[in-house]
Amino acid sequence: MIYLFQWRVLYTLGLMLALCLVAAPSFAQQKGKRANDARRHSADAAKAFDEIMAVPDNAIPKELVDKAQAIAVFPGVVKAAFIVGGREGKGVISRRTAAGWSAPAFFNLSGGSLGAQVGADKTDYVLLIMNENGLNKLLADKFELGGEVGITAGPVGREASAATDAQLSAEILTYSRSKGAFIGAALKGTTITPDNNLNEAFYGLRGSDVLNGGVNSTPSAVAIYPQTLGRY
Repeated sequence: MIYLFQWRVLYTLGLMLALCLVAAPSFAQQKGKRANDARRHSADAAKAFDEIMAVPDNAIPKELVDKAQAIAVFPGVVKAAFIVGGREGKGVISRRTAAGWSAPAFFNLSGGSLGAQVGADKTDYVLLIMNENGLNKLLADKFELGGEVGITAGPVGREASAATDAQLSAEILTYSRSKGAFIGAALKGTTITPDNNLNEAFYGLRGSDVLNGGVNSTPSAVAIYPQTLGRY
């Protein structure tokens, strides 16, 4: 009886060890994939912002970038519609700090629209969060553009000098760059939520904690985005 009990204990321990050995590579692979996702989102956002700012006559005015409390970039957001439209994309947000721009937190963008529309496209979106109220909404678990947060289309290039009071007092200024034709879609009604699966996998923190200073030093894998913002 004692030998049978010992055999069962050894069998159980051996089974547990085998399962751990099988799971270890899978966990490592998953962690590596999430790190690659973080690196890719940061690099794509930096590239999109660089390309937008590279054309002075059609870029986001530097004086507005200087005033922004945080900057979000969602590159390659997929939009598709036939009467009922929708958009889906991923991006990053960095917050201005005394030491520069924070480590990027990862966010999702999604939404739908109704009306006369047809087509499919990919669009880069840039959002300038201009004041504390907009920033506080951003740090919530979920917010809707044009619902809880006031948004307006931002001026570009030399139009900054002719910006209206609505633009100058807006909580969030929105910009877009389309790679093709699309009819009838608007950013109003779009929802932004933190991608906390990726934030927690990469940083061990939620998105709001990342933007609230939870990351002391930006990992080199994602440093390209805050570095790019810093150049402007």
